[in-house]
Parts: sequence; C-alpha cells; structure tokens
Amino acid sequence: MSRKDALIVEEIPDVNLQEVREKYDSDSIIRKPNQKFVVWFISIFAILFAVFHLYTTFYPLPTLQQRAVHLLFGMAIVYLIYPTFKKQDRTKIPLYDWILCAISIASCGYLFMEYDEIMTSRGGVPNTTDVVMAILTVLLVLETARRVTGWVLPILALIFLSYPFFSYSEWLPRMLMTRQFDLGDIFGQLFLKTEGLFSTAIGASVQYIFLFILFGAFLSKSGMGQFFNDLALALAGHRRGGPAKVAVISSALMGSINGSAVANVVGTGAFTIPLMKKIGYGKNFAGAVEASASIGGQILPPVMGASAFIMAETTGISYGTIALAAILPALLYFMGVIMQVHYRAGRSNLKGIPKPDLPRIKEVLKEGGHLILPLIGLIVLLGSGVPVAYSAFFTIVLTILVAAIRKSTRMSFQDIFKALENGTRQSLSTIIACGVVGIVIGVVNLTSFGATLTSAITELGAGSLFLTLFLTMIASIILGMGLPSIPAYIITATMAAPALAEFGVPILMAHMFVFYFGIFANITPPVALASFAGAGLAGGSPMKTGFLSLKLALAGFIVPYLFVYEPALLLIDPAGLPLNAVDLPMAAPLDIVIVAFTSLVGVIGLGAAIEGYFSTNLKTITRILLAIGALMMLIPEAISDLVGTAIVLAIFIMNYLQKKKAAE
Repeated sequence: MSRKDALIVEEIPDVNLQEVREKYDSDSIIRKPNQKFVVWFISIFAILFAVFHLYTTFYPLPTLQQRAVHLLFGMAIVYLIYPTFKKQDRTKIPLYDWILCAISIASCGYLFMEYDEIMTSRGGVPNTTDVVMAILTVLLVLETARRVTGWVLPILALIFLSYPFFSYSEWLPRMLMTRQFDLGDIFGQLFLKTEGLFSTAIGASVQYIFLFILFGAFLSKSGMGQFFNDLALALAGHRRGGPAKVAVISSALMGSINGSAVANVVGTGAFTIPLMKKIGYGKNFAGAVEASASIGGQILPPVMGASAFIMAETTGISYGTIALAAILPALLYFMGVIMQVHYRAGRSNLKGIPKPDLPRIKEVLKEGGHLILPLIGLIVLLGSGVPVAYSAFFTIVLTILVAAIRKSTRMSFQDIFKALENGTRQSLSTIIACGVVGIVIGVVNLTSFGATLTSAITELGAGSLFLTLFLTMIASIILGMGLPSIPAYIITATMAAPALAEFGVPILMAHMFVFYFGIFANITPPVALASFAGAGLAGGSPMKTGFLSLKLALAGFIVPYLFVYEPALLLIDPAGLPLNAVDLPMAAPLDIVIVAFTSLVGVIGLGAAIEGYFSTNLKTITRILLAIGALMMLIPEAISDLVGTAIVLAIFIMNYLQKKKAAE
C-alpha cells in the first residue's frame, strides 16, 4: 500500500458514492444487465458508435444525415442503458425499451431513405408521414432526456414547444404574439431542418464534443486522473490548508477535460473531501471547495469541458482566440478560491499533510509525467491551425502511444475497446441534452422569441449597460439551473447573449459573459447540483454548502463584468471593430499587465476581506475598508485602481507589521 493509500483509506466518508451520483446526477443511474448477450450487445453497439465517429471525422456524411445518426443512435443506446424509473429492476431491459430502441433507429433510417426527397422534391415542406415521424421523434428525445438529465431540461423544452401552439392568442402580451403555426410548420422545423433537433448544438456534438469526451475517456484509462491527484498532492498537500488546495488544483485539471461538474465533484471529491475534513475544515466548507473548484474546470483552457469548441462554432471566432481569452479570467477565478481557502486555513490554524505521507514530485512526474504530452500535443495541433476534429483524433492516437511508454499506464486492446465504450457512454447525456436544446433553438428561430427576449431585457435595462448585464446574468443563471454546462451555454448564448449586442458588447465578450453565469448556476441555490453533490459526500447541509460555494466563487461573479468593461482581461482590443468581428487583435501588452496586476491584487484583497484574515485576524472595520479597496481595484478606471491599490497595500503592510510585532 502506498503512502497516499495509507493516508486516505480510513478517511473515506460513510456514504455510498454511487448513491450520491444518482441523487444529483441522473446520468449515473444506469442498468447493469445480468445477461452476457445483452452486455456484449450494448458494448459492441457503443464501440461501433465511437468508431463511426472516428471514421466520419475524415469521411463525413451530409450534414442532416450525420447529425441524425449521432442523435438517433445515441437515443437508441440510452433506451438500453438507462432505466425508465430509478427504482426499476436494472438487471433486465424491458421489451418496451427494446421497441423504443428500434423506433429510434427506424427514425434515423426514415431520414436516410427520404433524404433526397426532403432536400429536393419537397424542399423541406413536410408531408403527413414526416409530421408523424417528427412528433414521434420529439417524444422519444424528451423521454431520453428525462432519463439521462432529469426533469429540468425536458420541462424547459416542453414549455418552449408549447409556445407556437398558442403564440397567436390575443390574451398574450402584444410583444409575444406571432402568426399562427400548424403542425407542419412546427415539427417540420424540428425534424427536417438543421435548426431544430439537428441544430448547431448537435452539430457541435458531432464535430467536437464527442471526440473530446472520447479523448477524456482515453486519458482516464491511461491513469491521467490519478496523475492529477498525485501531482496536486505533491505540489500543495504539505502547505497550509493543503488538502483544500489539492482539491482546487485536481478538480480544475479534471474538470477542464471531463465537462461535467457533478461527475467531477463525485470523482475527485471522494478523495479530497475526507482529507479536508481530516485537517479541520468544516464539512460544509469542504463540500463547497470541491463544488466551486469543479465548476471552475469548465472555464479553464485548453479544453474548457468542450464548451470552447461550441463557442467557436457559434461565434465563428477561432478556438485559439477563445482559449487565449479565457486564460486570465480562469486564473483570477481560481486565485479567488485558493486565497479564501488559504486565509480560512490561516485563521483556523489548519496545517497541511506531513511531507513523508505525500508522494514526491519527482516520483509523480517520473511515473506519469509523460501523460501530459497528449495535452501539449493538443495545444500544438490547435495552435498550428489543424482542424479541431482532426486535432482530437490525432490526440487520441497520441494518448495511446504515449501511455505505452510505461507499463503502469500502457493500454491493452481490451483497455482501448473499453475506452471507446466509456467514451460513448459518457457522451450520451451531452448528445441528448444537445438534441433537446435543439427544440428550444428550433422554436426560437421559428417564432423569433429570441429577439423578443432581447428586446425585453434591453427595455428593462432602461439604457443602462450595467443593469442589462445584471438582468442577463439573472437570465443566464435561471436558464442554466439544473443543466450540464454545454446545454446551459447553448441556451444562454441563444436566448441571452444577443441582448448585450444592443449595448455594443462585442460577440466574444457577450458569449463569455453568459457562458460564465450559465456554469455558475450549478452552485447557485436553490438548484445547485454541484454544491448539493459536494454536501452529499461531506455529510453537510446542501443549502449551507451552496451559499459557501457562492462565497468561494465570488471572484467568478465579478470577473465577467470586469472583462466586459476592460477587454484587455481577455487579451483582446475590440476598439473600432464591428460587434460581430471574429478576427480580434491582441491588446497592448501594458494594458494587459495593468489589468492583470490590479485584478489579481483585488481578488487577493477581496478573499482576505471575506475570510477576515491576512497575516493575522482582521477587525470588522479593516475588513470593510479592505473590501472597498479590493473592489475599487476591480473597477477598470485609473483613479479607482490607484486609490484601491493604496488601500489594499496599506492594510496588507500594517497587518504584516502587526504580526511581526506580535511575534517579537
């Protein structure tokens, strides 16, 4: 048994990890058939699904057909893997689920057979059979979404789907009224065009998301998750409040790759939360640290939970520009979390883990350092202009080759097949979510509801950019509640981001703004799934953990406002460019340095004010003054920066001298 194993084996909390997963993440409620034929059938089906996507990376089908295979065959697998109800017998697949699986495949077959007719002879105008198949497919998608993601997303889709049926009613407010739509209009939009079920959301899943989830599955199979945990322990485990810093680092690294905040909380939290509790962090705080760090992984380049690639597809801005723009805001966010963790440990005198009980950095790098090469290779390929899909494919191959360097990480053929199967399984929730989001997108495009919402937000904003940003933030958090990060971003980008364009906010900043707050919905009560999962592991209160998560993530709620007012934080200078410009010049180096310095010191000062500690405990009046100074540094004005810097540095120096004097 290793030192690390000896350290944590007795500290695993008295909770069932699978129960926690299932309670807060519907994606974890899966069947385990006891019939070998069924197990083999599902495995082969999933592996072939993955191989199909690897093949079509280089030899794609026509757009509608490719997206139809992706969604409808994904649905077919869902009906085999996910039970109808949570308490249903999971060792058998009922006959009706085999039938639903077959109907899903038949829907795809129908689109294939009728493709030429749909695209040429009928010109996209549906006949009766089309409408029947469309209604059936929409119902099947909604049911798969209920099983995989829970009730929130399908209910949201049903609300939108109901709108065109009564949008012409006179009892609606005038701004919501539209022309009358028939079944052909509605379901033709959803089934026969690339603006509904097979929208850009599914397109992004086909082109980017699936391949990067598959890449994550191969990394996981090679032992990357263990390597991240060991590296974080070696780097920060011995420092003040070490286990909490380990949680932030390891969760950030894993969260960027796996794309699921709740899964990240459970996966890394099972290891980090017991260590945090062991050295003295409260159970609510321990759960909150894990939750806030896990959602932060979604904003951390280079992968950003695959959302960066969807943003590139949606905005037309290159992936490289988006990844570079996301660096400073992400670092500020994690600095805010780490500093609060650090100050909490100082205030409570919480020590780290003794070095003899920790792995050594040299040993960790020697054993698993080569696993970083695929990530470096990915960055190099993307930076060289290689198409994203090709980059993902080559990086998967590189992962297999690099893992073979050491026996401990080498993958057998069985491991490779298992990674293909796991990649398909892990992608199902995203595939289905993107399909259901397509219903929302289809209705928005059909009824122009997006323009109506934009008009409503800007009207309520009363000509104030700040008020419009605030209303957009609230809308993004509400739209993102209970949703995985990818569909949350797609919905907020469709519904809320256009409102910011009315105030001259360039497209990249508008999308980054709603992206942040759609993600933070996962730690925003009353529906804070990542926080609730952390509380479940730590044995804490869900709501208390949720509000502590909000406090830890406070910098993340400020940073989006900051980069809207000061684009240099995104390393860009959009001055004089059209709002929808996709080729964005780099900001002046001096501007970047100034905004990075003031923001960094401001975030550090804000963390100290929140926790009431710097070198020693801070008095209430000092905390208030420090918070004011820190916030002034975060306001992008030269005078406020100077005044704020003076206040923060003066308090830091006085507090340090006070500690030095007390020690004499």
